[in-house]
Amino acid sequence: MSFFSIYKLYISSKRRYVRALKNLLGFIPGNLYLYQMAFRHKSVAVAVKKGAKNSNERLEFLGDAILGAVVAELLFKMYPYKDEGFLTEMRSKIVSRVNLNQLARKLGFDELIQYDSKMVNYPGKSSSLLGDAFEALIGAVYLDKGYLFTRNFLLNRIIKPHVDIHLLEQTETNFKSRLIEWCQSTGSEVLFEVTNNAEGESAKLFTVDAIIAGEVKGTGRDYNKKNAEKLAAEKACEALGII
Repeated sequence: MSFFSIYKLYISSKRRYVRALKNLLGFIPGNLYLYQMAFRHKSVAVAVKKGAKNSNERLEFLGDAILGAVVAELLFKMYPYKDEGFLTEMRSKIVSRVNLNQLARKLGFDELIQYDSKMVNYPGKSSSLLGDAFEALIGAVYLDKGYLFTRNFLLNRIIKPHVDIHLLEQTETNFKSRLIEWCQSTGSEVLFEVTNNAEGESAKLFTVDAIIAGEVKGTGRDYNKKNAEKLAAEKACEALGII
């Protein structure tokens, strides 16, 4: 163990926090600030530069991409004869907000998340706070340790011990159907509407809003329109407490 690792664990003013992270992650973090930010919800964030806040939202965006890449590679090798549709569906099941929320709670993320309980309904059923922090943490590990380390961390520390992929294969997670059925039972109208992307984003990227009774309840983004609709439906189901 290096001197800096010993210092962080036993001498620094943040030693208790570092030990908690080590117990959670299995390694000693390098850039501690990244991990603190990963567990900081926007409800307690403050502006740091040019209006940007030190919340976990940007890390969440990055972590989502890294997680998707690692899971895609894993499934590609695990199912060599399955088509793109099957692989996409399986990836969606593994990285769904419901699954990430469960994983984060199981791993003890709720002990480290900073949030304003007056602003956030947590641990309410519809909260995505845990799953968001999970993705943000992946982004933090990637920036701190690099892609190969993050890939091995996800596979060996998270997915293999805690995700039963074969069980998920048999699990039905058609959030779009659930949302439509819920709307029919409540007499609500549901629309999936493609919206304009932000300036500079690829024209091939689809952004879809799930609109219930004229109000946006979930937004999904993917390079496949149907996948974007599924993601939007999932987030809408979370917001409505259907799942």
